[in-house]
Amino acid sequence: MLLKSTFRHSDMKVKLSKAAKMFFGNSSLEMVYFEAIANALDAGADEIKIVIHMEDYAKPATLSISIEDNGIGFTDEKFDKFDKLFDTDEASHKGIGRLAYLCYFNKILIESNYNKYYRRTFEFSDNFDGESNITNVEESKSGTKLFMSEYALAKLGKYGFVQPRLLKEKIIDKFYSRLYKFKQTGQHITISISTTIDNKSATEILSTDEISELEPAEIHYPFDLSEAEFYYKIDEAPMEKGKTITAISIDNRTYSVDIIAEENLPTGYNMVFLLFSDSFDGYVDAARETPLFPNIESIKKIFRKNIAYIISEKLPQVQERNIEIKEYLIDRFPHLNDYFDDESIGYASQDNILEKAQEKFFKAQKEILTAEQLDDEQYSESLELSSRALTEYILFRQIIINKLKAIDKKDPESCIHNLIIPKKRRLSKDDLENDLYNNGVWVLDDKYMTYNTALSDEEMSEVVNVITDGETTEGGKGRPDISLIFSEDPRQEDKKVDVVIVEFKKKGLSAEENSIVEVQLKNRARKLMKYYGNRIQRMWFYGIVEISEDYKYHLFDENYNELYSNGKLFYKFTEVTLEISPLVKVPMGIFIMDIDAVVKDADARNSTFLNIIKSKFKA
Repeated sequence: MLLKSTFRHSDMKVKLSKAAKMFFGNSSLEMVYFEAIANALDAGADEIKIVIHMEDYAKPATLSISIEDNGIGFTDEKFDKFDKLFDTDEASHKGIGRLAYLCYFNKILIESNYNKYYRRTFEFSDNFDGESNITNVEESKSGTKLFMSEYALAKLGKYGFVQPRLLKEKIIDKFYSRLYKFKQTGQHITISISTTIDNKSATEILSTDEISELEPAEIHYPFDLSEAEFYYKIDEAPMEKGKTITAISIDNRTYSVDIIAEENLPTGYNMVFLLFSDSFDGYVDAARETPLFPNIESIKKIFRKNIAYIISEKLPQVQERNIEIKEYLIDRFPHLNDYFDDESIGYASQDNILEKAQEKFFKAQKEILTAEQLDDEQYSESLELSSRALTEYILFRQIIINKLKAIDKKDPESCIHNLIIPKKRRLSKDDLENDLYNNGVWVLDDKYMTYNTALSDEEMSEVVNVITDGETTEGGKGRPDISLIFSEDPRQEDKKVDVVIVEFKKKGLSAEENSIVEVQLKNRARKLMKYYGNRIQRMWFYGIVEISEDYKYHLFDENYNELYSNGKLFYKFTEVTLEISPLVKVPMGIFIMDIDAVVKDADARNSTFLNIIKSKFKA
């Protein structure tokens, strides 16, 4: 028997689909299950049944979801609140959760039995007007059933959204804290998940029986929270990787917090760490995706300390591993020693630990550098910071060396060039601070760091064109890979300058192809001298090549002398003729270096600096 049509409210006269996208636009289909389960539990349900049907994974439009519970049902009071957006009694409720349904389904039919003899039915859609149909029924159990159909999106997103096993894991993760509280009070909750897709069925049952008995943990590092409660459980998980939950409970839902990075999770253990506090309630965004608790980073830091304390007590092998991790970090980044957060090592990711340490380092640098006067303590600290800054630079050099080591025959000449001096750049000793991490000529010899350097950028292109006239690179296109390094600005007519010319040749060339650089050198030297009006007093040439056995014989035949090196390095002092009548010659030193020798020698020099610095920081 139809009794009445009730509860039309003007405040629902909004475009619900737009409101849904506003609040839940970045959510996923999981939110539909989460909201329905949360509402069922709020209604006192202890049995929830989820039934999913879809013709085929390739046909998401056929998706339908039924969610049924045995809660108190849609009483007049509850329906009145359902009709009104944002109408809530507690901070833990947002009053908009039902909008999540409209993000994914165009049609939601709701049937609810309540107060033994009444059944309320209505359709929740974009045109919902606050009305429902109420009929008399024979005495029946209360409960609510939602049937969602007409899937609104073109794709499913993830198959896991409709697979019972994966859905069960997601539901446990989201409601772990609430299920645990039910278990504590002796309430038994079951949630069944059944699917039929492509005529194949599957079912999973979730119950409070599966929730671990947790132990209350003594809080060694107090939280600035009201009545904080901390629970944990550590169990062995043989033959499995194990699973770790580190979460805080907000509004009866569990929110994972980044405490232990994936790279640091102990294998072979299931671990649960839960933090409860009434202070958290209400501090979550409207879509219930992101915690908004003030000072959340401070809470996480203290939470991590307490977790670390428990793990060190229960799993001493983890503490031993963390000591090894710290030693590794100090060895790799000695200048950041004393800036590492010891309590985060082994828990936070190494990238995060390094980032935080770097921030502390930069802050300390800034405080010292901006001080107008330094007292004795600040002066001492400035010396230490200078040492750390130097270490940072030495570490950067090691990165360049490692990149040079990785170069092979497939890489063009420009790969070597750009690591030593980037193309299209002009570097000057007057701008040392800004150019420090671009000037790689220390790879050849540290003394060249004091030179003005220039390569084939816009300003030097004419010079390079003059001294390489008629030459081509491999393939017949472009200019040779060449760098020019001057002791002073060669444009100043009143000064004599020294110049270094660096020619790069890719790996894999023959002895004949490599020997061409020696002829090219003298031609370039003559042209360069004429271009600068005889202002060049001395010249050195570096040929960076791959020295084969055949080319090595050639160098000995040409009276090159082999020099001390970790690889193959040859030198010859000669002269280049500028004029024949009268005879004018300019001295020239020629270095022919194997690319591996360059790298090994630079590595040896840099490692010496690094080892000295490491020994000081470890002292």
